[in-house]
Amino acid sequence: MAEYDAVIEIPRGSRNKYEVDHETGRVYLDRVLYTSFMYPTDYGYFENTLGLDGDPVDVLVLLDYPLFPGVGVSVRPVGVFNMTDDGGSDAKVIAVPAGDPRWDHIQDVLDIPEYTRKEIEHFFEHYKDLEPGKWVKTEGWGDAAEADQIIVDGIAKLAAEGH
Repeated sequence: MAEYDAVIEIPRGSRNKYEVDHETGRVYLDRVLYTSFMYPTDYGYFENTLGLDGDPVDVLVLLDYPLFPGVGVSVRPVGVFNMTDDGGSDAKVIAVPAGDPRWDHIQDVLDIPEYTRKEIEHFFEHYKDLEPGKWVKTEGWGDAAEADQIIVDGIAKLAAEGH
């Protein structure tokens, strides 16, 4: 499976939603989650991609220990959690650190422990519950091949738009 560079915006366990300003490279606090939820994994994006929502393709990185905002990490996609929110289609690629033997056994979405998948799904079903005008519709899981295709399509979309 291919490897890609991801940039972490939000460490696992945070209620702060950070975003990278792609023009300056600075990390800004976008908001604190309105719910008491905390991000269940490190959360970020794939560099040099553009998703269907107009932002870089999102990624959830399964790690043993959380990283810091702005840290780059080479990852291997293993699945995708499909969802739509008030901003449109918003798939979340699920990835593991490339070259880390602790994660070699995770090759596809069904290799991720069922409870971990349930935590991710529960988080995204409810993390916007208390935000006025925000909503989320979850659409289930896709495999590693679907995740890889989302990244490839995101690279092509960015190139097609002249970036």
